[in-house]
Amino acid sequence: MPVALYALTVGAFGIGVTEFVIMGLLLQVSGDLGVSIPVAGLLMTGYALGVFVGAPILTIATRGLPRKTTLLVLMAIFTLGNLAAALAPSFAWLMTARIVTALAHGTFFGVGSLVATSLVAPERKASAIAIMFTGLTLATLLGVPFGSWLGLAFGWRSTFWAVTAIGILAFLVLAAFVPADKERVVPGPLAEELKVLARPQVQLGLVITVLGFGGIFAIFTFIQPILVQLAGFSEAAVSPVLLVFGGGLVVGNLLGGRWADRSLAPALIGSLALMTVAMFASGFAFHSQTGAVIAAFVLGAAAFATVAPLQMWVLQQAGGAGQGLASSLNIAAFNLGNALGAWLGGLVISHGPGLGAIAPVAALVPFAALGLAALALTLDRKAARTVCA
Repeated sequence: MPVALYALTVGAFGIGVTEFVIMGLLLQVSGDLGVSIPVAGLLMTGYALGVFVGAPILTIATRGLPRKTTLLVLMAIFTLGNLAAALAPSFAWLMTARIVTALAHGTFFGVGSLVATSLVAPERKASAIAIMFTGLTLATLLGVPFGSWLGLAFGWRSTFWAVTAIGILAFLVLAAFVPADKERVVPGPLAEELKVLARPQVQLGLVITVLGFGGIFAIFTFIQPILVQLAGFSEAAVSPVLLVFGGGLVVGNLLGGRWADRSLAPALIGSLALMTVAMFASGFAFHSQTGAVIAAFVLGAAAFATVAPLQMWVLQQAGGAGQGLASSLNIAAFNLGNALGAWLGGLVISHGPGLGAIAPVAALVPFAALGLAALALTLDRKAARTVCA
């Protein structure tokens, strides 16, 4: 794999730390800014909605720029947003800073996916996407536990100062190692790109992504109170358990990429089925410390095994002029799922049946995605038979 691919991984790491680190700081932020835990959880929802809104807008706005330039502009927005979060005097300011930071997220991963696949042979494309997304998984493996420890030891603002430094480093690495475009990309008519959104298979793929990730974030957003209040861990012990969760993310992400390279359809169905079962079972496992540690690893692996299959499915169904827009919109769909999951988890806590019921309730969401994936594959096979006939 080329060095440029790992430069993209560094950028993904920086963005991933910002997205996920707030989940290890909910108790600190809620106490310092005087809001409840479910309200603090809305910082995850706000970020995810920022990604959902920013992805199509910035993808269209930057469609005429060289891809490397686009990546650098997005990393600059990301870094400034984290600086604003570190300085936030109130919850509203922090929420605004999170949303500004999130605007760059979807387009970075959308453009980055296209750059990654352009660097490797056709049979390695899903693995290339998985390697770039390894930055996201490493952010959870290393960044979130470290950020949680840093916030506990020195205050939650210190975590955002550290993430700002990561953003500066990522900008420099991308500038040094991502190759300039070999030729200037002249975008076609915007109407041609937008036509991709009218394709039923692309629409189905985006909805599957929303539902596929919605359930896991109902759990992940509230992982700190789940581990403390259900499993009985101390606040200081949360970071090591998050390391285990992050290890599962790394393993699942790489295996999902290889699985999708070999056979995309079974990878899509299998990964969603695995996530549904893992989430339902974790509802029982979280009531003991040993079970919680095992569940953390399995949930991480099951969740990110879906990333490469879902992204490759949408890219495959889009093709042509609208592929860049579809790629960014699928990242937006991941984050809309995150927002809905965080909202669902808060609803279960605030209005019953309570924190302990989040996992089994959330398992219904990827189960719905599994049904839609089966429908999408059936329609795909029918379309293929029609063409052959």
